[in-house]
Amino acid sequence: MIAQFILSILLGGILLYAWTECRRSPAVSFLAAVAATAGIYFVWVPRHSTQLAELVGIGRGVDLILYVWVCISLILLLSLHLKLRMQMEMITMLGRKLALAEAHPAVSKVEGDGRAKRDLEFYPSPTLVAASAPQRQTRLDNPN
Repeated sequence: MIAQFILSILLGGILLYAWTECRRSPAVSFLAAVAATAGIYFVWVPRHSTQLAELVGIGRGVDLILYVWVCISLILLLSLHLKLRMQMEMITMLGRKLALAEAHPAVSKVEGDGRAKRDLEFYPSPTLVAASAPQRQTRLDNPN
């Protein structure tokens, strides 16, 4: 009897949740309300779940409820996976568009004489500096 009260309170919470979510997602709200109502009914009249299970070819009512619960859980898991995958693809697409929108052109600064100074010239890499600029001699290289 205590288990029936506890299960009824939990299923009542699901009914309350379904009622509050009705505007946001009516289909999920309706299915949750139907499942919670059926759950409350079968908690208080377990003999009917056994009769329904025998009608569909399953031995016990608990087995029927467990099989239905597993199927619903797998469907919800697949649905959540597909939504998460779609959101990840959308985030990737938005990141690419943002990167392209914020990319700066190859010309970054205009010098005083009106010539454009390229990024490579403005931020030279060490290998280009070594190849193009003559090396300064240090005191150790020149004994004079």
